[in-house]
Amino acid sequence: MVNLPLKNGEVELIPTKIVAVGRNYRAHAEEMQSAVPKEPVLFLKPPSAIIGPDSDILLPPQTRRVEHEVELAVIIGKRAKNVSEEEAMKHVFGYTILLDLTARDLQAEAKKRGLPWSVSKGFDTFAPVGPRIVPADELAPESVSISLKVNGELRQRGNTRDMIFTVPFLISYISRIMTLEPGDIIATGTPAGVGEIKDGDVIEAKIEKIGVLREKVRRI
Repeated sequence: MVNLPLKNGEVELIPTKIVAVGRNYRAHAEEMQSAVPKEPVLFLKPPSAIIGPDSDILLPPQTRRVEHEVELAVIIGKRAKNVSEEEAMKHVFGYTILLDLTARDLQAEAKKRGLPWSVSKGFDTFAPVGPRIVPADELAPESVSISLKVNGELRQRGNTRDMIFTVPFLISYISRIMTLEPGDIIATGTPAGVGEIKDGDVIEAKIEKIGVLREKVRRI
């Protein structure tokens, strides 16, 4: 695992979990032929999936189709348990970009059989993060542009104002289910335009005020 280079005072922040939000953009729910959720759809990705910028995304032999999903990632800086929406943002350390890589064929099979998504989401290198952490007071998560290119071709483009569930709501909602520890990551969902990545591809994920996260894809 590649630990995030986070410091909160003298304390190093290492994520205990990645809490990801599915179908948090209406257009993405529609492209996946899924109902728009009435409450957040949550799943977990393991910290062992994390890699840093300018690394290799490894396509494992168990899957034939891996797809990209660019997301605004919220980094928790203060323990959050049963927090209100009004208090939620006091628990944010900062923001970065996260690529939620998905083995779409494995996910489709899991959905068909009524099984969890863990296998399709949890492979090593399936959670690239970076290129930097923007402090909480330097970014307004309710309205930043978000996009992704593969080999220079624009695939995804959206804005966080199109989220169904806002960042404060998500923090409060999740904290009432599981305690969020310092360093934990909330991946807030992806806009429409997800697509397949292949061996040799170069991915550029961009979020306004954060920068560009570049990764190369390699089949193993």
